Amino acid sequence: MNECIMKKFRKHAAGIDIGAKQIFIGLEDNAVRSFETFTESFYQARDYLLENNIETVAMEATGVYWVILFEILSSAGLDVWLVDGRQTKQAPGRKTDVKDCQWIQQLHSYGLLNRCFIPDEQVKEIRAYQRIREDHIRTAAMHVNHMQKALTEMNIRLKEVLSQVHGASGLSIITAILNGERNPDRLLGLCHKSIKEKKAHLVLKALEGHYTEGGLFALQQAYQGYMFYQQQMGACDFKIQQTMEKINFSDQNDAAKKELESDKGRKPVRHNKPQIDHLGGHLLKIFSGKDATHLPGITDYTWLQLYSETGSDLYKWPTEKHFTSWLGLAPGQHQSGKQRKNRNKKYRPKAGQIFRQISQSLIESKKIALGAFGRKLKSKRGPGIAIKATARKLAILYWRLMVKGLDYTEKGIKDYESKVSMQRERWLIKTAHDLGYLLTVNQYV
Repeated sequence: MNECIMKKFRKHAAGIDIGAKQIFIGLEDNAVRSFETFTESFYQARDYLLENNIETVAMEATGVYWVILFEILSSAGLDVWLVDGRQTKQAPGRKTDVKDCQWIQQLHSYGLLNRCFIPDEQVKEIRAYQRIREDHIRTAAMHVNHMQKALTEMNIRLKEVLSQVHGASGLSIITAILNGERNPDRLLGLCHKSIKEKKAHLVLKALEGHYTEGGLFALQQAYQGYMFYQQQMGACDFKIQQTMEKINFSDQNDAAKKELESDKGRKPVRHNKPQIDHLGGHLLKIFSGKDATHLPGITDYTWLQLYSETGSDLYKWPTEKHFTSWLGLAPGQHQSGKQRKNRNKKYRPKAGQIFRQISQSLIESKKIALGAFGRKLKSKRGPGIAIKATARKLAILYWRLMVKGLDYTEKGIKDYESKVSMQRERWLIKTAHDLGYLLTVNQYV
C-alpha cells in the first residue's frame, strides 16, 4: 500500500506555549524546557533557542503575554510566527502545556499554521493610544448615564427635551446647577440659540425640578467623572498627533508640514471628535494621497480607527477575499454532505467591528446606494446578515481603494434601484425563455 507522507517544510522549528507564570518550549527530538515569564528568563529562552540552531518559532497569541517575548525573539533574528490559538487545538484528552508546545512545533514544521497580522511599530503605538481612547469613550458614556439618572431623580427632564445631555447646552446647564443656579429662565439663557427658538417652553418645563442634596451629589460625581475622561481622551489625542507627526515629518521639515491640507471640506465628525490638528492631512500623507473619506460612511476619525487596526500596507492581504475573511465578514463554509450549517464566529477583529458600526449608520441613510442594499437585505434576511453583508461590501471598496487605487463615486439610490430593476428584468426574460414564453411590453396611453 502507498502511504501518504507529509513533507516537513521547516527542520529547525520550535513551538512555544505561553502562560502567565511559565513558558514551555518544544524542539524536535528534545525534551520540553520551561522558563519563567520574567524578562531575564525570556533572554535565557532566546539563548536556548539560538544554541539549538532554531531558525523559526511559532507561538499562540495568548492575551498580551506574547508581546515582549515576540519582540525579544524577533530582535535576535528568529523568524517568529504568532498564530491563532484556534489553529492549534489539541485532540480531546491530550491538553497539557507540555503537549501543547510539542503540538505547535509539529504543526509549524509541517507548514500547517498561518501567521497573525502584526502591524509595524508606529502603527502599534497609534493602536495603543486609540484603543485606550475608545475605553475612555465607553467609560465616559457610563458617566453620562449617571448624569441622566441623577437629573431624572430630581425630575429635571433635560433628557427628554435635549438631544444630548452631554452636549454644549446640556453641560452648561449642569455646570450652572452645580454652581447653585436654580432659576429656569437663567438656565435657559445658557442654551444654544436654536434651542431657545424652538424648545424654550419645553426646556423651562423640564427645568422645574425638585432639587435634593443626594441628587446634586450624584450629579456632581457623574459630571466630574465625565470631565475627567474628556481630559484623558485629550491626552490620547495629543499622543496620537505626536506619533503621526513623527511618521510624516521625521526630518522636522517645516516646508513638509505646510503641505498638510486644512480641515475645511472634510466630512464632519459628529461624535467623539479627536482634537488632532489636520487629522485628514496626516492620513492623506500616510496613504500617499488615497482618501478613504470618499467612501460612504467613513470620516477622518473612522479612517484613523481603521489605520490603527490594519495599518497602511493592505498589500499584506493578497486579495479582497483574504481581507474580508480576516475581518470576519466573509461567509463561513460549514458543509457536510447536503447540509450547509450556519455558525457564528466567536472571534471578531476590531477592524471588522468598525466596518460593522459604519454599515449600521449606512443602512439608516436615505441617500446612499449601500444603505438601500442593506435595507433590502434586512427586509429579507434580518438585520444581522444585512449589517455583515453591507460591511463586507464597504471593506472590499476600502481594499480596492488602498491597493488598486480604484476610486469610488456615490451614484445614489436611484442608480442602485435602476440596476436592481434591470437585474429583475433580465431574470424575468430568462425565466420566460426557459418556460417557452415570450415577454412583451404593454404600452399604456
